[in-house]
Amino acid sequence: MTNPGLRASDDDRRRVVAALERHTAAGRLTLDEFSERVGLVFAAATHGDLAVVTRDLPPEPPAAPAMSTVLGQSTDHRQLLVAFLLAAITIAVLGVILAIAR
Repeated sequence: MTNPGLRASDDDRRRVVAALERHTAAGRLTLDEFSERVGLVFAAATHGDLAVVTRDLPPEPPAAPAMSTVLGQSTDHRQLLVAFLLAAITIAVLGVILAIAR
């Protein structure tokens, strides 16, 4: 658990706002409550101040690891490689078409 006296960062505040958005979407908070709590989040100076905003809400389950992490593979790199190869093939085909058209 984080020390409640530690200063909160902007990333800490964004994480709490994202949690409040999920709790609002789940019907635990009204839009007025959400708006009020977001104001408190951006006024929070410490982790303790942030904890007060969510103390009556159930804890969120930890995020599941991405499938690429579970499998030990990086699908992001694969997708980038495929996109690069498709772009290179497209440029080569266009080059051939332009050369023939001259």
